[in-house]
Amino acid sequence: MASPDRQETAARNYNTISPSARSLLLMKGLTNIPFARKAAELIVAPNQYQPDFNNRDVGFWARVIHFEMRYWSIDQLLDGLPIKNILELSSGFSFRGLEKTRDEEIHYIDTDLPDVVAAKRNIIQSLELKDGGRHGKLELIPLNALDEKQFFEVVERFPPGEIVIINEGLLMYLQGEEKKKLCSIIHKVLQDRGGYWITADIYLAKKTTGLDITVSKEEKEFSAQHRIEENKFDSMEAARKFFQDAGFAVEKEAETDRSKLTSLEYLLKSASIFQLLKFRKRGKIQATWRLRPVHAAPVD
Repeated sequence: MASPDRQETAARNYNTISPSARSLLLMKGLTNIPFARKAAELIVAPNQYQPDFNNRDVGFWARVIHFEMRYWSIDQLLDGLPIKNILELSSGFSFRGLEKTRDEEIHYIDTDLPDVVAAKRNIIQSLELKDGGRHGKLELIPLNALDEKQFFEVVERFPPGEIVIINEGLLMYLQGEEKKKLCSIIHKVLQDRGGYWITADIYLAKKTTGLDITVSKEEKEFSAQHRIEENKFDSMEAARKFFQDAGFAVEKEAETDRSKLTSLEYLLKSASIFQLLKFRKRGKIQATWRLRPVHAAPVD
């Protein structure tokens, strides 16, 4: 848990937010993702958040669409499940838990590393003052998702019943053995409690959007430092086999719902016919799967 001094610092300003997380939140502020615009306004205050919808950088809008689509793909696979216990891993500055507990009687546990949780807790407090009450229960808890003991302690906070575990933007930071460790932990939880794992992290290595996207020096260094490209899957078939070997079956894959993509309008305004054709021919670079445990996982 973050110390009081750290929490007081986070309450004074949001400089503790990492540059990558801050950049992603400002980008999401251009969409209809719940609370993204309000949170973006908070983290730039006292400056004014001024989203530039006149930007005609095709690569920029391709990235916005990607993150917008990834967010909604999780919701798509959550819809219709009668499960009232939801655990989100490495949630960053996503506010799905705040949205879900606003209107539904569910227990939502939102987790990430201590620094993120400390800063996010203050943002949520400010958002709640503007947004009103809540029907469900939302908890923000620090969690290292690879710490099995800590993971099970968090799970024990839920009332009896099945659990849905969700994540977006986590697996590409984990190397092979770390991925296997996470799978083992989640498999044990779901074998014990029942439920599903929804992950938006089925990314293919060495695949591009098909568009010319400018990547900053900082982004290149960040990617190299975390070996992100190496941590992706070689193919959809390889990803499916990886999860099968870990004791999971792919129960359902999210489908693209263009009606949700508010940023699509700006990509279409910015791209040439040639660029759009390249974009369509590129093939799938990411998928979101709903997984269920099917047999005993391999022994660690």
